[in-house]
Amino acid sequence: MGEFRLPSEISEEEWPAPEVFTGEAKRLADEAAAEGLVLRVMGGMAIHLHSLDYKDLWQRLGRLGKKVFTDIDFVAYGKHRIKLLKFFEKQGYQINQRLLYHYGKTRQIYYGPKIPMVEIFYDKLSMNHEIDYAGRLEKDFPTLPPAELLLQKLQMVHMNEKDIKDAVVLVRAHPVGPGDENMINTEVLTGTLSGDWGFYHTSVENLGKIRDSLTRYDVLSDDDRKVVAERLDLLLAGLEEAPKSLKWKMRAKLGTKKKWYNEVDDWDVIENPAE
Repeated sequence: MGEFRLPSEISEEEWPAPEVFTGEAKRLADEAAAEGLVLRVMGGMAIHLHSLDYKDLWQRLGRLGKKVFTDIDFVAYGKHRIKLLKFFEKQGYQINQRLLYHYGKTRQIYYGPKIPMVEIFYDKLSMNHEIDYAGRLEKDFPTLPPAELLLQKLQMVHMNEKDIKDAVVLVRAHPVGPGDENMINTEVLTGTLSGDWGFYHTSVENLGKIRDSLTRYDVLSDDDRKVVAERLDLLLAGLEEAPKSLKWKMRAKLGTKKKWYNEVDDWDVIENPAE
């Protein structure tokens, strides 16, 4: 199988096509489900899979290309950690022992014959802000629900152009409302952010960045801009109007005078799990 290499160390000539990544992600989720294991795709690939009706919008924005996916990112429950280790070995993947030692029980990183790197996060995503997946993985398949996919983007203190494009596609493809059935669940967003001022602050800033980006992308139709702007406004209004916890209010008084997010170093990122 060869030695483990980070995606950044692999040339474009060797790089699997995007459909190889997505096909393998769906196959692994299906195979895991057949064994009673909960395994869900996260990040930019999950947004792509959950927004296939808007694949043309991805293409117009220049989001899809030769090396668009750097790895497959999954999330699973920690109670399945040992079973998933055996599952991935059976699927032809090898675990990176050095990174396993570094991360302990929170993440596992594999490499295999088809995909340069597969990463599994357990129970939560802990980057600039924390997203807890308890009870949420069963709400969709083979990806996380749209609300969590959006939160993954919103938690980034330094949201880049690719992340903004992902968010534009996600919001264009999904209405917002109080449910998970192919929509961005406003109750999940307000429930997560109304108790954490730091996460709330970063998310509101990023929702504003996404909205501002709509005028920069000439490839967007007038309808695209109108629909995305209306949905972003609904999300912002809902967050502002939602009742806030006492902890949130106390932290809000300090504002940005005190660091409101967690630092993420190179070891934590590897290759951005929200890509």
